[in-house]
Amino acid sequence: MRISAKADYAVRAALEMAAAPEGEPVKGEQLANAQDIPLHFLEHILLQLKHAGLVRARRGARGGYWLARPASEINVADVIRAVEGPLANIHENAPEELHYPGAAQRLRDVWVAVRHNLRSVLEGVTLEDIVEDQLPWQIDAMLTNPEAWRAR
Repeated sequence: MRISAKADYAVRAALEMAAAPEGEPVKGEQLANAQDIPLHFLEHILLQLKHAGLVRARRGARGGYWLARPASEINVADVIRAVEGPLANIHENAPEELHYPGAAQRLRDVWVAVRHNLRSVLEGVTLEDIVEDQLPWQIDAMLTNPEAWRAR
């Protein structure tokens, strides 16, 4: 799976908001500087997060951005979906909608399984888990496997 810069930036900005004192607005410039994200690009991402109901915004000297829900209620998948759409579409189709002929017939099942595994990780980790350095045990268990760290 390829994680786009947009998705990566969105999650990192959401984590900065999760780390801020609850309900306290964080300026866009502060988010951009903290995570080395181009401000112009980040502003578009924040707008998408706002439209998805994950972020709230207020203009003015005391304004900024903050999470619309507690960090414990927002998972990584929520943030990615807000800026990228569904997690595992193939050519803009949901995997279960695909039908392949002949030798590729079972490929649909592979794509469905891939989506299931993506969901189990990305829906199973909240912003709070990451900020508090308390990843779920299932994730920590995956990270103990040396193959998880091997680039291919």
